[in-house]
Amino acid sequence: MIKAAIAGEHGFALSSCELDRAAPSYSIDTVRQLQADDPSAEFYFLLGEDNISELHAWHEIDSLNQMVNFVVLDRAGLETKHSFKTIGRHVDISATDIRKRVATGRSIRYFVPAAVEKIIHREKLYQESTDHT
Repeated sequence: MIKAAIAGEHGFALSSCELDRAAPSYSIDTVRQLQADDPSAEFYFLLGEDNISELHAWHEIDSLNQMVNFVVLDRAGLETKHSFKTIGRHVDISATDIRKRVATGRSIRYFVPAAVEKIIHREKLYQESTDHT
């Protein structure tokens, strides 16, 4: 789906390194691989503000913090206390909401690129409700 979503978008590249690596796969492993592939690149790690409170528990977080520039996506417009650059998100779309829309038969048009929507419907992805209570 990512390949379809970025098709024709200049400046984007797809890496399958996480799929090619045996589990468990950690963010630090991905960044190390990407840096090995392009040592001169500067890396930015986009992070939802809802993940900040657990960031301290990430595998090798101190090393990861030295290797990337964390950028927080402010989804809720709440002020959080952290030292990372923050980008306000102007469109309220989340992967969870998209999966719920598909599971309940609602449209995802304009929420994802048309090519991604076709894949989701063709492969019958997210048809089953994620609520297992």
